[in-house]
Order: sequence, then C-alpha cells, then structure tokens
Amino acid sequence: MTVVVGVHPDRAAADALTLAASLASRLAHPLVVTTVIPTPWTTPSMARVDAEFEQWSRELADRAARDAAGTLAALPAPVEVTYRAVQHKSVSGGLLRAVTDTGAHTLVLGSADGPEGEVSLGSTGDRLLHSSSVAMAISPRGYAGRGPAFPRITCAYAGTPDSLAAVRAAVALASTLRITLRVITFAVRGRTMYPPEVGLHAEDAVLAALTEQSHAALDALRVDGTIPPTVETRVVTGDSWRDALAAAELAPTEPLVIGTSPRGQIRRVFLGSRAAKIVRSSPVPVVVLPG
Repeated sequence: MTVVVGVHPDRAAADALTLAASLASRLAHPLVVTTVIPTPWTTPSMARVDAEFEQWSRELADRAARDAAGTLAALPAPVEVTYRAVQHKSVSGGLLRAVTDTGAHTLVLGSADGPEGEVSLGSTGDRLLHSSSVAMAISPRGYAGRGPAFPRITCAYAGTPDSLAAVRAAVALASTLRITLRVITFAVRGRTMYPPEVGLHAEDAVLAALTEQSHAALDALRVDGTIPPTVETRVVTGDSWRDALAAAELAPTEPLVIGTSPRGQIRRVFLGSRAAKIVRSSPVPVVVLPG
C-alpha cells in the first residue's frame, strides 16, 4: 500500500506534503508524490506544437517534483518517496488513476484558497470526495508550520451505522499508529430551531435532550466493545459547527476522522450534511473514510 499526495507545480504544497509524509511514516507506507499534467491533443499537429506541449508538461512535472523533494528533505519524518507524473484531462481523474495504480491506502490533498487555519475544499477536492474509493486526508491552510504530528486521533460519531464504521476504523488506525483515540459527538444548535415566538428555552431543551442522547450513544460504544474502556468520549456543544469544533479542543496537528454516506451501491467517499459541515469548518486535518 501507499500514501498518494497530489501536488501542483504552481501552488504551494507544503501543507499537504507535511501531512502526507507524517501519515506515510507512521503507517510505514511509501509516499507517492503525484503531479497531474495535461493530456496532449489527440489530433496530430503538422507543427512542433505536440512536442513542445509534451516538453512543457514534463517540465511542469519536474518542477513539482523538485519543489516537493525540497520540502520533504526538511521534514523529520523518514519516508520512502517516489515521484509520479500522470497525464489526464482532469486533476481529479489523474489522482484517482494514481490511487488505483499504486494501491493507495490514503489520498492526501491540501486546502484550496480559503481562510488561514481551516480546511477549504476546491473543485478538485469536492469531486474527489464524491468519487474516491480510499480514505482522503485534507490538510488545513498553514498546517506545515504546526509542529509534531498526530498527538492523538479524534473520531466524530453521529450515532449512525456509517459513523459506527468510522469509529471502528479509527480504533484500528489509532492502534496502527500507536497513539491514543478520542471519540466525540457534536450537538450543534445551528440556526434557529424554532420560530422566534416559541422562545429560546425550547431550543435549549432540545439541545439538552440531544446532548443526553449523545452521551448514551457514546456509552453504548464502550458497553458493546466497539471502543476499548480506555478511550475518552465526549459530547461537544455549540451554537454553530465552527463554535463546536473550537470547543472540541483539538490539538493543531490532531486528525479528525469522519465517516460518510455511501453513494449508491459503490463504496465511495460521499459527504452527508453533517460531515460536510465538519469538513468545511475544521481547523485540523480531516480524514474522510469511504461509506
């Protein structure tokens, strides 16, 4: 198995490379740094355009590989690295081909342009979340400067069968990485639950009931043996997803594992509404598991 990380020659990739190298090192998997380059035109040209296009594409890949090698050389995590250029008409399609060809365990991406310190999904990341058959790890902007990785893993549990599978996967991952695991459930008030004339006390009562149910669901995980007795559990509340994630007291380099809904009959990553809100508000790396 491998860890595949996508890099672009014209965009900073230090955040994604840092996360990918840490993950590959802890998993003892080779790291495959992948650049997707444009596919040449299928119609032969009478001029030297085809050859020049091919040369330009290769130069893009070479530059991306050199930049990535420089970044990886400065990281403390030892990892076996190979560099790969994939010709494809789309970045997402090229990365999926690399995942298949290399038997990837995880696909790692950096955030698109967005707020510093948060995960931000661009068009490529959004497409991959709908089509990847392996776990995806997405680094927040500024992740490269945060220090040692993976002090523990936190898994978000929503009380559904999909999220139960994520908890089991997180238990296995924490054991493989030899770090501690925490399981949390978010109880978020969100936008006004009821019309104003009902009063905020009704919202408080609903949130309190949701919190109580969440505690019971977490206790059941320990009772039925899904999680070991030593795993910490917690219910985190907030008026918004951003507030709740802040209240979760996640360490800067702590991965947040979330499960997703399956898409049809195919085992794919596909974000449900809760997972999508977590990803788009997360201040830490998220690891999104296929449904």
